[in-house]
Amino acid sequence: MALIQSAPSTERSRSHALRTPVRIFEATRADHAALLRGEAPRHFGLAKSPIASIDVLDMLAELAEEVSEEFFPASWLIVEGADVVGLCSIKWPPDDGFFEIGYGISPCRHNRGIASRAIAQVVTWARRQPYLRAITAETLPENLASQRVLTRNGFVAIGERLDEEDGIVICWRRRLI
Repeated sequence: MALIQSAPSTERSRSHALRTPVRIFEATRADHAALLRGEAPRHFGLAKSPIASIDVLDMLAELAEEVSEEFFPASWLIVEGADVVGLCSIKWPPDDGFFEIGYGISPCRHNRGIASRAIAQVVTWARRQPYLRAITAETLPENLASQRVLTRNGFVAIGERLDEEDGIVICWRRRLI
């Protein structure tokens, strides 16, 4: 799939240079518990809108708990400036050097390149792990923003599959070696 991009405008280039730093931090059980209470984990603040619904945050906390029994980190806090604005989770422990990620950003922080910058850091982390060979992800066909996040980080669409809950999803892979 070819992606055609126009040259960045001067205004876009200036805003890119002035972006607030984005960092990822390994999330702990206490971090997930704080998010479930609607509180900021550690010394961070929170974005003005929630990262996800309580049901989704609860599912992510349970997922992190399950994954962390075999692999750590199971998830990362995505922090812009001093605020937790998103999460990136590993969906299951690595299998034969492959692991799948899912991520989300608070709606009030969409369209700022935060997810792209955070996933770039996850890729950098993964490349340092000698036992990891590739990262995978899935997107809905209509989720163009998430597809841009992945293509900007070297992921390639490798096919589609029918998910029981979501219907058709596009499967992506980013080789690490």
